[in-house]
Amino acid sequence: MFDTDTYELKMESALEHFNEELKKVRTGRAHPNMLDSIRVEVYGTLMPLNQAANITTPEPQLLQVTPFDPGNIAAISTAIRNDQSLGLNPADDGRIVRVPVPPLTEERRKQLVKLTSEKVEEARIALRNIRQDGLKDAKRKKDAKELSEDDVKSIEKEFDKLMSTYQDKIEASFKAKEQDVLTI
Repeated sequence: MFDTDTYELKMESALEHFNEELKKVRTGRAHPNMLDSIRVEVYGTLMPLNQAANITTPEPQLLQVTPFDPGNIAAISTAIRNDQSLGLNPADDGRIVRVPVPPLTEERRKQLVKLTSEKVEEARIALRNIRQDGLKDAKRKKDAKELSEDDVKSIEKEFDKLMSTYQDKIEASFKAKEQDVLTI
């Protein structure tokens, strides 16, 4: 008999990857993960910011970075300011770094929705590839006389159900993210 569970697990991991990609798309609110790409030179080595400081969001439009060693505050401010892709301008008071997150413009919001829809298409392609692999495997087993024609038909129906389920999950995640991005 043919087992679709392995392909369902692959589809689940594709959905998880898609959701992780969605988290990287910036909305108008501050989020500690926004600074994940920042690397700070501390004690002569480059390390991720979250290993050199504690990052919190005390307000929806503000990130607060508290260094573990106050001597590194200038390096942290400089590293955040130098990352042009974020476009953030930090201010420090000698103990903590405050990073105001500017609101998104309407044009930028639309660009983010477009970027998100590209990620949706990538996830759909991944799901289709997984389905194709499963159907090829089933046809191979049919040719090897391990499965009957009826078994292959039921497997195809099972894959169609799985595709429908995961397509709906992706669409729901996309709609939620789109709403989040477009809400001012």
